[in-house]
Amino acid sequence: MADRETVVKGLVDAQPASTPGTRGMLLRICRAASEALAASGAGVSVFTANAVGGVGAASDPRSEQLADLQFVLGEGPGMDAFDGRHPVLVPDLDDGAPDRWPVYMPALRDSGVRAVFAFPLQVGAARLGVLHVFRERAGPLSAEQFADALTFADVTVAALLDEQAGEGDGITQAIEYRAELFQAQGMVMVQIGGTISEAMARLRAYAYAENLGLSGIARDVVAGRLNFDQDKS
Repeated sequence: MADRETVVKGLVDAQPASTPGTRGMLLRICRAASEALAASGAGVSVFTANAVGGVGAASDPRSEQLADLQFVLGEGPGMDAFDGRHPVLVPDLDDGAPDRWPVYMPALRDSGVRAVFAFPLQVGAARLGVLHVFRERAGPLSAEQFADALTFADVTVAALLDEQAGEGDGITQAIEYRAELFQAQGMVMVQIGGTISEAMARLRAYAYAENLGLSGIARDVVAGRLNFDQDKS
């Protein structure tokens, strides 16, 4: 019988290769993991050398949003898995779920998720990111599913190491940009006393009015050079 890594790689390779490069590989990993682990979705968050994090790929839009939201809020299972260097397993959000995510937990429930699992992506002392697994039904991973999840994490690490070795398509640079934009969104949300969507709309309106790029505006917000407190209407 083929070993577990061979089986997992086969599941990944069987996914449609609609997107090239490292992002395409991460997309196939997320889709294969979602199917193999009987999940409703999966996502891979990547941390750059500067400890900046962002979502590299996800099996579906909801999983991408839930993974991204952790960076906006600064809390969640993925953040804990990355910081603690160990899997964070919450098989039932309504049964003794951690109360250390007071804002993120309601967002999970509102999205229909009932169980969440996060696996750190690491090799030696190097921490690269997190594999997220979301389920719409409560229940633990079986022993075989848990072993498969760890193997999916190992396969993801290999893909990210290829990226760092210069064999990828610059996904870490894209993540640095997205993370800065999400940080700026969070800051503007607080400044205007609105929602994340309203904060993004304000950033885009400013970019249009000033004929500037979003990346530069986000950088100015994060650096404190641009503040929307006085721009309320």
